[in-house]
Amino acid sequence: MRLLIYNIRYALGAGVPPHVPVPGAGYLFGNPGNLQRVTDFIKSQSPDIVGLVEVDTGSLRSGRVNQAEAIAKALGHFSSYECKYGEESVNQYLPILRKQGNAFLAAPQITGERFHYFDHGIKRLIMELELEDMAIFLVHLSLKYRHRHFQLRHLYELVKGARKPVIVAGDFNTFWGENEIFLFKEAAGLTSANSESLPSYPSKSPRMELDFILHTKDIEVTHFEIPQVDFSDHLPLICDLRIREDA
Repeated sequence: MRLLIYNIRYALGAGVPPHVPVPGAGYLFGNPGNLQRVTDFIKSQSPDIVGLVEVDTGSLRSGRVNQAEAIAKALGHFSSYECKYGEESVNQYLPILRKQGNAFLAAPQITGERFHYFDHGIKRLIMELELEDMAIFLVHLSLKYRHRHFQLRHLYELVKGARKPVIVAGDFNTFWGENEIFLFKEAAGLTSANSESLPSYPSKSPRMELDFILHTKDIEVTHFEIPQVDFSDHLPLICDLRIREDA
């Protein structure tokens, strides 16, 4: 099975559009044409499962285009998506923000998706995709160090409660790289598919390992790569994996 994890930054591209003078305001303006570039790249990799972080599900910024559905249609996949903020968050009612989410795209029909929520942080969504032989959790962790560690504890409980092999993937915002999640990995029995700790951010000159694919020991990674593409400020992760025969 090929898994592709990608923080696509709402298809805004790798940098700030030249016509946007105020830092941060770039998130309010679209980047026409970049969604097609993201889509073409993902399609070229022939993934079975795609986990998208920072996807616009149909705001004014994206021209009312649901990016998860648009990419899924091009791939011939089914899609599942949800707003990344907590169910009681005020962001659920604000323009643009209420359309900011994460998504799973899958070649088989998605029938086993669940939505969990962290108790801490602004970005609280945990998406779970249950397949026949494994469960995949997709996350976008908090920018605040303290909140991230509360969130990792929550993830630990979900992993230990799973009855199948597990993958935990997404944008962890770990500014100190894998060292920051070492204890979490050890306690949950997880291994990083990125055995060389290759950086994934920023895409134009990668220096930090923010994005991860973590897996339990009954899953074998047969191939891992981080393509050097600049369609977002993050680089995508691509991982080929299978259940171990002796699992």
